[in-house]
Amino acid sequence: MMNPFKMLGDMNAMRKQAAAIQQALEAEEFEVVEGNFRIVMTGNQNVKAAEVDGMQNEQLKRAINDVIKKSQQAAASKLAQLSQSMGQ
Repeated sequence: MMNPFKMLGDMNAMRKQAAAIQQALEAEEFEVVEGNFRIVMTGNQNVKAAEVDGMQNEQLKRAINDVIKKSQQAAASKLAQLSQSMGQ
């Protein structure tokens, strides 16, 4: 029989580790320059800058962040379905 207190401790440790990883990813930045486009994104997939011809484009930045969020939500939903089916 599994010790429920040990399981809670393990889950707490995993949450702390995940938070540390997320914080480290937020500090990382990735930049791509392609022609007259420049995109800067953090390691946790948040677009910090979207430029066209050297000019910041907030509408483009919001659109990219929105599409990334939608894809992340779809992936999370699929993973949740998978984990539920594995638990049965």
